[in-house]
Amino acid sequence: VQLQASGGGLVQAGGSLKLSCVASGRTFDDHAMTWFRQAPGKEREFVAGVNWNGGRTVYADSVKGRFTISRDNAKNTIYLQMNSLKPEDTAIYYCAADPVLSTTPLYDYWGQGTLVTVSS
Repeated sequence: VQLQASGGGLVQAGGSLKLSCVASGRTFDDHAMTWFRQAPGKEREFVAGVNWNGGRTVYADSVKGRFTISRDNAKNTIYLQMNSLKPEDTAIYYCAADPVLSTTPLYDYWGQGTLVTVSS
């Protein structure tokens, strides 16, 4: 079972990036899928999550109105559209999967992370 995150990179403040996370080895259409991030010297924090069918989404206050999480179960993929990026969004972004949508990082499956760097 593998979660492969991609789409990170270097962007200027105010710019946009779209992250993707593809699952392989099994389907996750019955799992919640979530993005967490971890900045240097900081703990891993919840960013956004979506339930199994996309009907419910949850966002951290720091990204509300700027980030959008979505999923395509036919492609076993979730996305994170990030707009109006700020330097404080700089972090390694991880996707995760679990039967339950939660904001705590106690997930069964984790991707390897993709680095997002926002320059000022």
